[in-house]
Amino acid sequence: MAKVKVKQEEALSIKFSHQMAPGDQRTFDLYFYLPTEMGIGSHTLDEEEYYHSGILGRRSYYSKGLHLPLVQSRFISLNKRTMEEFRLYLNLFAYQFAVAIETDGKELRQKSDASEFYLALDELCDVVLQLLKKFRRNEPSDPKWKSYFEHADNYLSWFCEQQLLKILAHSPRSSDFSEVKDKALDLCRSENYYREQVCKYNSMQTQQDANRISNKMLLLRRLIQQGVVLKEELKPLGVGLKKFVTGLATGLVMLVVSALIIKAQGFFNGLTLTLVLTLAVIYGFREIFKEDFRNAMWRFIQRGRPRWSRILRDTSTQAIVAKQLVWLEFMRSQDIPDTVSEIMKHRNSQNKVDSTVLHYRIATKVANKPFEAGYSEIQEQVNFSLVPFARHLERGKAKIYKESDGNISNESVERRYQVNLVAVLRDGKQQPEYARFKVTMNRSSIVEITESKLPDNIQPFTSEADSNLSEETQVVDHQQVDP
Repeated sequence: MAKVKVKQEEALSIKFSHQMAPGDQRTFDLYFYLPTEMGIGSHTLDEEEYYHSGILGRRSYYSKGLHLPLVQSRFISLNKRTMEEFRLYLNLFAYQFAVAIETDGKELRQKSDASEFYLALDELCDVVLQLLKKFRRNEPSDPKWKSYFEHADNYLSWFCEQQLLKILAHSPRSSDFSEVKDKALDLCRSENYYREQVCKYNSMQTQQDANRISNKMLLLRRLIQQGVVLKEELKPLGVGLKKFVTGLATGLVMLVVSALIIKAQGFFNGLTLTLVLTLAVIYGFREIFKEDFRNAMWRFIQRGRPRWSRILRDTSTQAIVAKQLVWLEFMRSQDIPDTVSEIMKHRNSQNKVDSTVLHYRIATKVANKPFEAGYSEIQEQVNFSLVPFARHLERGKAKIYKESDGNISNESVERRYQVNLVAVLRDGKQQPEYARFKVTMNRSSIVEITESKLPDNIQPFTSEADSNLSEETQVVDHQQVDP
């Protein structure tokens, strides 16, 4: 099994995901080699601002192969479980079902070939219909438990309909696959009828108001995340140290300013216009250099230190599940590890360009105690938005000219940039493992992501694209399910 899964999430974002078990201690580093010609550096991109706006993480409990207790025969013995256990298993199914179909929808919308698109859409409709039937087959009869089921059923029905409609809105135009399109539309109509007429989950006012139905489903999404998605407590580090550096910088600047004032008073006799102008110049230079001096001191002291700490808690028990430290900084070439530099030297000569290195590290220590029943691992998914990078890129202005039978034509070409990405994974005291990716992008999207070969003396770690809904459900289909 791959330790880290890498994939393109949106037009300009990359997602990394990996799993950790109780007691694991893992450090994950990412080195973004940004070509100098992109114009990205500490002077144009603030690390703290990018962390809060461009890096989005999600940590939750995870079970392999969807691990759906709701469609397992043992889950039907409801009298052997408590209400809390029922709700945990219910939320696990609903959350992973929603995430899986959302992932499939994103991958499907990126397909441009009509035959490939509609074949995948046909398979997706079959899987969605099959899982919804299995889910509803195990509806509890106890009113106290039924309310939790209805919340999840209402959301999954609406979310599946919305994802399918969104996929169809971006479908390639073709008249050869009208049957598949009608099949998806029929599934959407049947789910709408099931919610509004059969079960009457939503009032008429809610159905007719897009804002009300959207906000209600957002609330239901939060309810099914209860006990699955971990609560995050993020804390910035070095706040007191930064205040101390600010005070020290101000004191040192004032020491120099005071010495200059004393010298100026000794040089000029009495209070003259020349003395006043000299003092004004001294204070002016103080204001100019004070901020630069403080920032330089702070960068020097902060270099190599973690910027944030995070505590992950179970939303049901409030128990601490894991602790994390996060680094994000632009690195000097002399601070880059030798192995990472060796990997980058292995590139082709034409790809060796001057680069600015943005380093991201996250160190995780998982609590050494079992998780809640039904959970064996936690999954971390981190999305890196490249939109802040793309803002600095130039639009393609060049043209390529062609001649055919005496006629000259031209075609506009886009400007592309290649970002090299080195990933380093270290579990506990084991030897670190490496991977290198080439991200080709332009101003509007990521063109492709490819994994590059490493030097023979460097240990690689396995990485692959994230598995989709149909692959995961194959595990479920082989499990015994009561009719």
